[in-house]
Amino acid sequence: MTPERYRRLRDVLDRRQPDLTVLMENVHKPHNLSAILRTADAVGVYEAHAVNPTGGVPTFHDTSGGSEKWVYLRVHPDVEEAVAHLKERGFTVYAANLSERALDYREVDYTRPAAVLLGAEKWGVSPRAAELADADVIIPMMGMVQSLNVSVAAAVILFEAQRQRLAAGLYDRPRLDPATYRRTLFEWAYPREAAVLRRQGRSYPELDEEGRIV
Repeated sequence: MTPERYRRLRDVLDRRQPDLTVLMENVHKPHNLSAILRTADAVGVYEAHAVNPTGGVPTFHDTSGGSEKWVYLRVHPDVEEAVAHLKERGFTVYAANLSERALDYREVDYTRPAAVLLGAEKWGVSPRAAELADADVIIPMMGMVQSLNVSVAAAVILFEAQRQRLAAGLYDRPRLDPATYRRTLFEWAYPREAAVLRRQGRSYPELDEEGRIV
């Protein structure tokens, strides 16, 4: 771990947004999952969420650029559990879903805790997921096609969230709680050592100002 690498990790972690996330409901194609996680990393999402009935998620694609190492992914057994988990933590869930109640995605206040719910590639969000969401959002379309690829839709909405949060100054100071910040920093800086310590049930050691293990 070089001091320059350590400072880079801290700079990125300082801008992580614990109250902005994405929930992927049965997004099966690896390249779409990876692209969404790459966008999530780019806008500062700390933890993403996924629902997959098999209990896992597709293999990451090379185009992710290693995003899975920087954005935690919590997998839920079903959409009911996933939405309940988010709402218990104060998130408003916005489903990307064409409906009569849908809002233009730019009308949403993403400076408040927000989760963007995206559905499977061909079918979109399920009726049950739409029912559980707090609101629907749409991206206005001017062409013959009425929807975007799921990863493109995620990017459009998440970068609007980033725009609003930048204007509100939410990237100007660290927003993770100190314990989460220290834990994540060690796992990013020393992933192999962190894995060994977790298996052994041991706590992570402290790091000095240059990122060396104390």
